[in-house]
Amino acid sequence: MSAISATFTVVAIVLLAAVPASVWIGIVVWILLALGYAFDSADGQVARLRGGGSVAGEWLDHVIDAFKAVALPLAAAVGWYRFFPLNSEAWLLVPLLLAVATTVEFFGMILNDLLRARQGVPQATEQGGSSMRRSLMGLPTDYGVVCFSFVFWGFPAVFVGIYSLLTLAEVLYVALALPIWFRRMKTL
Repeated sequence: MSAISATFTVVAIVLLAAVPASVWIGIVVWILLALGYAFDSADGQVARLRGGGSVAGEWLDHVIDAFKAVALPLAAAVGWYRFFPLNSEAWLLVPLLLAVATTVEFFGMILNDLLRARQGVPQATEQGGSSMRRSLMGLPTDYGVVCFSFVFWGFPAVFVGIYSLLTLAEVLYVALALPIWFRRMKTL
């Protein structure tokens, strides 16, 4: 399942960087990323149905997730540079900033779980529970929403605007989450 997920994702990433931007490429990239995301989600379910996964399987899943967290925005930056009529190369900083923010978020979450487990603390649960408001607020940082944004890849000005807003949301999320995570680590 992980290999299938990675294949769909890698093909989408290569298309972004190598093929001129168009409406059709955007739709194909979205579908490939969505399929990769679905198989990524399914691999854990399959492992649980088969009686639990392995350490190697979990490691592979995290490595693939780390790859896509950084490779997708970097491919977007390459695609912007090669195929978008940007009025300033400064716009290339947007996907680079997203690559940094998603990498920090991913590594922070993994470290939270690892360090909590080392201290014998159960898996982290969100304090304050779940709510519709909290879910809606987190929507712009959701990988599925980022995948869907590529539907607009054929409309460079629209895509740059949407991707910039998603990047801003991710940066704000990480900026708010890091102090909370740090305080939790200090209590361990």
